[in-house]
Amino acid sequence: MGMLKKSLIVAVVGVVAWFAFSGKPPTIPHFDPEAWWGPNELKGKLDQSIRPFKVKFEESMIKDLKYRLKNHRPFNPPLEGVAFEYGFNTGQLDSWLTYWREKYNFTEREAFLNQFPHYKTYIQGLDLHFIRVKPEVPENVEVVPLLLLHGWPGSIRELYKAIPLLASHRPGYKFAFEVIAPSIPGFGFSQAAVRPGFGVPEMAVVYKNLMTRLGYDKFYIQGGDWGASIGDVMVTLYPDAVLGYHSNMILTQHSSANLWMLIGAFMPSLVVEDHLADRMYPLSKIFAVMMEEFGYMHLHATKPETVGVALTDSPAGLMAYTFQAFSCFTRPDHKHKVDGGLEYRFTKDDLLDVVMVYWSTNSISTAIRIYAESLGSRVKAFGLDEIPTPVPTWGLQSKYEAFYMAPSLLRYKFTNLINTTALDDGGHFMAFELPEIFTEDVYRAVQAFKEWHQKNK
Repeated sequence: MGMLKKSLIVAVVGVVAWFAFSGKPPTIPHFDPEAWWGPNELKGKLDQSIRPFKVKFEESMIKDLKYRLKNHRPFNPPLEGVAFEYGFNTGQLDSWLTYWREKYNFTEREAFLNQFPHYKTYIQGLDLHFIRVKPEVPENVEVVPLLLLHGWPGSIRELYKAIPLLASHRPGYKFAFEVIAPSIPGFGFSQAAVRPGFGVPEMAVVYKNLMTRLGYDKFYIQGGDWGASIGDVMVTLYPDAVLGYHSNMILTQHSSANLWMLIGAFMPSLVVEDHLADRMYPLSKIFAVMMEEFGYMHLHATKPETVGVALTDSPAGLMAYTFQAFSCFTRPDHKHKVDGGLEYRFTKDDLLDVVMVYWSTNSISTAIRIYAESLGSRVKAFGLDEIPTPVPTWGLQSKYEAFYMAPSLLRYKFTNLINTTALDDGGHFMAFELPEIFTEDVYRAVQAFKEWHQKNK
């Protein structure tokens, strides 16, 4: 009787869904490729050439930072027996701040950040920063362009381990990547928009213009976190330009996918393979994660400037805020470790480099605005989630990513989903945590994209 009841539920919901979603998807909206996001008085006056750029830690900034690190107010002690369950364990702060002040070698780290060629160019009024690395390959190896996109709480720094691997010829493949890795506008070394309305769709337009300026009408995309959100929009708006899309945070809010996710709560086997069902269900587990770990998202999406004041003024606060996110999104069980498990996959310098990108550029406020500009009703009204994309797609799904979505649901958005790699390891920052595994998966994906295009000429 229980099975009959479940079958009846599925049948009724299926009929309702058919009527609800059998209409045509929204038309692809138009976004002005010349929309101006910089100061209006500079419109038409900016040099659009591509200029070399170097990361520079100014002595005045270092001096001010060290003063702040040394002269902070005393921290309240953590509760007895508490690790990272309440956020960053304040008992760990002094050792980190001392390391940052006394052992973090600013000169060496500046040189480390400059190991790749950096550039800037004005796009739509914004001074956009990007790394561009061209591989050295034999004559019979093709060089293909890869737009590599980061997110938050990471930065361009989270891609440093993967960039040289991607931009190297890999045995067994007849191609290698020219890597173009931009800093998201408002993040670190890229200028922020000066007026509201600059969200993920508008960033997608900027990146398309960047690739055009670099001479590429067709290219591949890899993205995680906000980079995945921007990638989702790019394959929707520009399916003829994107040759293939690899995402390590592949999700969709397509209404049919959402409905089937709910149906799967009653019968998971209709939606997801048995051995992966515990990554999606019960739904109460997902809601619990959202309630416990995503408070920052609500704050960023509603009042980013308020929290930005505190993070801009206090390096200790910025570090604790950033590191807490790295702790829980690398592995959720790290909240039960007194040190947050921060050095499980990262060194102190790795993590402090990320913070320095924001501190040295005074850009944390402008970075977290992306939530307010992208998660509201304005962007949702475009209906981008409901528009399927034919771009061949591949997902890398780590074990400890906050959300898992089955391929059966992803195909409502990504109609040519070629494959998903479900790992038994890894968290949210795959290029940073497991760069070798990440790189090999990107290579496998692009090889599959090439074969797909060959078959579908």
